[in-house]
Amino acid sequence: MAKVHSKIARCREDFLHKLSRKVVNKNQVIAVENLNIKGMVRNHNLAKAISDVGWGMFLTMLKYKAESEGKIYIEIDRWFPSSKTCHVCLNRVDNLTLDVRAWTCKHCGTHLEALRILALGTSASACGGDVSRSGKISVLLDAVPVETRSQHCTA
Repeated sequence: MAKVHSKIARCREDFLHKLSRKVVNKNQVIAVENLNIKGMVRNHNLAKAISDVGWGMFLTMLKYKAESEGKIYIEIDRWFPSSKTCHVCLNRVDNLTLDVRAWTCKHCGTHLEALRILALGTSASACGGDVSRSGKISVLLDAVPVETRSQHCTA
């Protein structure tokens, strides 16, 4: 049984190395949400699935590979309301349930969806806050999303 577990662990690690290399090679900026993985593993319904995919190991690989290539690795605070904020006028909706994948901004009429940034061919960054800070306090509520190469973003 130990040999089977060892083989599975090696296969998982090999897959994560290949996937993280592919992500780093194809992107200049890698932004991930700093999820509470330890807390999520405490949930009995999620623990096995999260542990099986090696999410923490994957993020570690992404980070060191991106940094060694001179690429940008950003951890976005888990409380930053990116899904609730319009990228055009910065209007933020108060209530947005998890099942909503697209919405229209009542202020400017922009239709927003999960892959809107990719569809537009642009990249965005959460400037104005400490995006890698951990903790339960929302440190990015006053952050303003701007274009990565904008002169407004000094990060």
